[in-house]
Amino acid sequence: MEQRKLGRYEIVGELGKGAMGVVYCARDPLLDRTVAIKTINMGLAKDEMKDYEARFYQEAKAAGGLNHPNIVIIYDIGRSGNIAYLAMELLQGKELKTLMSKSTALPAAYAVDVAAQIAEGLGYAHEHGIVHRDIKPANIMIVRGELVKITDFGIARIRSANVRTQVGIVLGSPRYMSPEQVAGKRAEPRSDNFSLGVILYEMLTGRPPFNGEDVTSVMFQILNLVPPPPSSVNAAVPEMLDFIVAKALAKSPADRYAIASEMAADLRECQRRIEAAGDSPAEAPVASKPATTTFNRESVADLLARTIPAERRKDKEDPDADTVEQSAPAALGLSKAFDSLAATMRLAVNTGMTTDIKSLSQWSTAKSGSVNASPGFRVMGGLGWTTRDKLFFAAGVIGAVVVGAFIVFF
Repeated sequence: MEQRKLGRYEIVGELGKGAMGVVYCARDPLLDRTVAIKTINMGLAKDEMKDYEARFYQEAKAAGGLNHPNIVIIYDIGRSGNIAYLAMELLQGKELKTLMSKSTALPAAYAVDVAAQIAEGLGYAHEHGIVHRDIKPANIMIVRGELVKITDFGIARIRSANVRTQVGIVLGSPRYMSPEQVAGKRAEPRSDNFSLGVILYEMLTGRPPFNGEDVTSVMFQILNLVPPPPSSVNAAVPEMLDFIVAKALAKSPADRYAIASEMAADLRECQRRIEAAGDSPAEAPVASKPATTTFNRESVADLLARTIPAERRKDKEDPDADTVEQSAPAALGLSKAFDSLAATMRLAVNTGMTTDIKSLSQWSTAKSGSVNASPGFRVMGGLGWTTRDKLFFAAGVIGAVVVGAFIVFF
């Protein structure tokens, strides 16, 4: 190994490589402890080196100021020649990515606990004005099988930082990005919450909610696809988690959890109910709504289907805009399986207005050749009278004449 020391740290071995540098296992002789050293090679082109170095120090500033059980601890930062480094606690555990690699659902109680710890760590960061921007299974470490640690604030953004992400440049892992990140907008706490919702969905079902053959198709799905509720994919998932996932994966940021601590509260409440029910999703208490959410059961599909508002155009025109503004209410998405004619007929039956849709039925029949009515509902014919209708009318007239004559003459 060419580099045996970084500053006062003695390199023991290589742990892995990332997009910005190498991670080493090292020993701190001053404090006699083993640490992880994350490095960034500054031997790049001058234009790239300046940006990479700024982001590296930004990571240290962001993560170094955080002190939370679910966030990796930063000990030191320095530079040795063309290599800048970050000394942090050495985590003995596995990446969440490894636990999810078998494409099988994790136990609901375990998935909820992991997601709750992530949310608690993110909530702490959000309260201190820090957005992670790249929440994904590879950046989540599971220590001793239960303690969750959030790592790699490499593209984190402090609102007051001098280094600013250019509008239109996508930063993050495509499968776990929020709709606004896909659209080239700046990430906010609600963006991290969306990414956590994607992770939770994948842990509960064993498959990601957005998955395509290439990056473009994944991004398209993030913006347009409405994933089915987790409980419809995995029957072992408590219904309460459908509400939490729906709120986390809402297309419009305004419909999501404002900060991750709110999501953590709902997840902890869900965890308590699962434990109280003996981890049996069939029990009634588990199917209750979350403690802090305010939407009802009928709104879950609508919430998932909300499209990202049209402020993308405004954001493009105003690249310095730092937050997502809601200029108009978000439009509700409509399932492709929705049959407007059949739905109208069902509504007419329920409201007693069947005669008002005869013309609609006649128009649809003439246009398509047939009408698929809902079960149990007979589509009425055209506007002309049938022979039966004429007989009934004639009988009614004759009856009325007879009754009138009887009254007058008798």
